[in-house]
Amino acid sequence: MARIAGVDLPENKPVAYALPYIYGVGLKRSHDILGKLDIQSDKRVKNLSEEEAAAIQREITSAYNVEGELRKQVRTNIKRLQEIGSVRGDRHKRSLPLRGQRTKTNARTRKGHRKKGAGMAKK
Repeated sequence: MARIAGVDLPENKPVAYALPYIYGVGLKRSHDILGKLDIQSDKRVKNLSEEEAAAIQREITSAYNVEGELRKQVRTNIKRLQEIGSVRGDRHKRSLPLRGQRTKTNARTRKGHRKKGAGMAKK
């Protein structure tokens, strides 16, 4: 298995579809990296040479924030919003949708399982 940015990439996938396993690298960024390094995107991870894997590693670590560094940056941004008392920070604290979605119905992914309460009908 090729290990890039601390993530084991699946061996039998094409490189372009294996790189998005790294947090902070999507399909577009994956194609950009491979195009810059002149590596075919349909090449399998198990067929990558050591030099190609090292070149991908260098490109990702030098040009992009990925994995732990990016997670830390996102976490500090959310913490900053909460500390300054913004609406978005308050919505993060209360685990509600942030961007104007309705919450009377829907929003179950964000709010969690329905809780029983006084408004629930007795069966």
